[in-house]
Amino acid sequence: MAFDAMFQPIQIGNLTIRNRVVSTAHAEVHATDGGMTTDRYVKYYEEKAKGGCGLCICGGSSPVSIDSPQAWWSSVNLATDRIIPHFQNLSEAVHKHGGKIMIQITHMGRRSRWDGFDWPHLLSPSGIREPVHRSTCKTIEEEDIWRIIDDFAQAARRAKEGGLDGVELSAVHQHLMDQFWSPRVNKRTDQWGGSFENRMRFGMEVLKAVREEVGDDFVVGMRICGDEFHPDGLSHDDMKQIAAYYDATGQVDFFGVVGSGCDTHDTLANVIPNMSYPPEPFLHLAAGIKEVVNVPVIHAQNIKDPNQANRILEGGHVDLVGMTRAHIADPHLITKIKMDQVDRIKQCVGANYCIDRQYQGLDVLCIQNAATSREYMGLPHEIETTEGPKRRVVVVGGGPGGMEAARVAAERGHEVTLFEAAEQLGGQITIASKAPQRDQIAGITRWYQLELARLGVDQRLGTRADEATILDLRPDIVVLATGGRPYLDQYEEWGYDEDTDKSLVVSTWDILEGRVEPGKNVLIYDTICEFSGVSAADYLADKGAKVEIVTDDIKPGSAVGGTTFPTYYRSLYEKEVIMSSDLGLHKVYREGESLVAVLENEYTGNQEERVVDQVVVENGVRPDEALYYALKPQSRNKGQVDLEALYAIQPQPCLSEEGDGLLLFRLGDCTSPRNTHAAIYDALRLCKDF
Repeated sequence: MAFDAMFQPIQIGNLTIRNRVVSTAHAEVHATDGGMTTDRYVKYYEEKAKGGCGLCICGGSSPVSIDSPQAWWSSVNLATDRIIPHFQNLSEAVHKHGGKIMIQITHMGRRSRWDGFDWPHLLSPSGIREPVHRSTCKTIEEEDIWRIIDDFAQAARRAKEGGLDGVELSAVHQHLMDQFWSPRVNKRTDQWGGSFENRMRFGMEVLKAVREEVGDDFVVGMRICGDEFHPDGLSHDDMKQIAAYYDATGQVDFFGVVGSGCDTHDTLANVIPNMSYPPEPFLHLAAGIKEVVNVPVIHAQNIKDPNQANRILEGGHVDLVGMTRAHIADPHLITKIKMDQVDRIKQCVGANYCIDRQYQGLDVLCIQNAATSREYMGLPHEIETTEGPKRRVVVVGGGPGGMEAARVAAERGHEVTLFEAAEQLGGQITIASKAPQRDQIAGITRWYQLELARLGVDQRLGTRADEATILDLRPDIVVLATGGRPYLDQYEEWGYDEDTDKSLVVSTWDILEGRVEPGKNVLIYDTICEFSGVSAADYLADKGAKVEIVTDDIKPGSAVGGTTFPTYYRSLYEKEVIMSSDLGLHKVYREGESLVAVLENEYTGNQEERVVDQVVVENGVRPDEALYYALKPQSRNKGQVDLEALYAIQPQPCLSEEGDGLLLFRLGDCTSPRNTHAAIYDALRLCKDF
């Protein structure tokens, strides 16, 4: 009863959806074999349907025409009849679990890349370049327009023949349809531009052609923006007018509404709000659209918690809630709600690892759920109890890899002891959560804390395990996830103060953990350019320090994803942090009460100096390997992982081999520094067969 609003069925056109929860369209980067929905794609959506999701809209940015390239992001190719039998497999897989499945169809116009595959000439209403993709384009001609309108109709036909339940026309994120709508992009003076009706004409002709092809009994929706957030773009009032205009045709079965355009780097960050945003920041825009239309409205932006979703629905703000990243984090969240297991939901923390990978052309993965998108490989979301021997497993290190190893081993039914030197679990997640924009990442640790307690894992916090302590437990398996330490001693020139017996530089960990008092005039040297450097800069500036962040890379934070670095830049610019690129940290020395940082230009070799009172270095980590090498001689597998078995998601051969002595494995940063997802993936694929 607590979530009654979420579980009310709803009618969209002639289609009944079993509940009010939607996984909205996103580019999965999973379609292979020329853009087909092959096994990986099918199993990804089948898992969501199996987990109870009412409606999945797949294939974000799936093109209808061959001059809207799909290969860059491995999106679904709707420009060929080859897709039909693949759609039949997809729809059958979702329908057998009671779910419904639609696909988003689009022509991306200028919002793509031209420099590969078929080397197309991209299109836009007036030939204006798109900033994010840096792509030039031609001004679309009348013949192109009518060809693409027919392509939309044929794409919808293919979806219907493939057994899908509907299509969603994409008029959001500055695809071709809303490029025609927006006076920011459409400068035409013919029948396709100028007046309101002329700018609406392309979308109206697409809708008309699609309806003529698929009939009235097939669902056709439209995804739109609630406000482009550009002074020369479409305002919220403009979008209400547009929604009412299309709704009046009686041919649109639903509207999906999101906030913000995304044709600039800054606005792109709004579209998939990361953990620095408040919950549902653009709900008011969707509610405004709902006021002027007569069909159901879907909204999906930063809705991650079932209580939040239910409240939105009870308030009547929208008719369906999109919980897309929530389903990437936990595709079984609906089932867990039904089973009164809300505390077991692996809740999305807004890290945006999923979408930031997609914007690099990489497959969508979840920072905390390594099984998501790997269902086709046999990686399970639910761990089965072993039918083999019960083992004594010792895990050392309570960071993400260690917590996952302990969880999976305990789910298998083994006796698990987890050592962590700190007084709390989390490892580098705990450090990251200290930064101003990263506090929600601690949600990963909170979930593990609940799961490890539920599973009865013996947690020995504040205990640094050594060789004798481990061997005293007579373990069958030891998993080392001891992480690493900040790599500050790579160069002697970075300085050492003999008087104080301390390094002249400190790490970002020192700053974020509060082990070192923040300076007043601080230089941060960040050669890694991921989260730690910009997080430390944001943290120090928040404490009132004057900060310059320097990198030898192309820009500070260059490895932070496309939906995330803009939020850091907003904050750093607001706090007047100086950002300098192409400079390496050559040397640090003391001069009186100050430190002198000697910087060297990457390209010219010219040197310049900064006089500061603190130098913070982010140079990654070095593995903590001492315990591994102490235990290695006593292990019968010599600490080695069979890589062929690991990569094939198969059991380690040594698990079934007879022999004396323990089995030893290491994972995560104590092997080599990578990231949270990598550590969790290592743990899951290794420990699922213990």
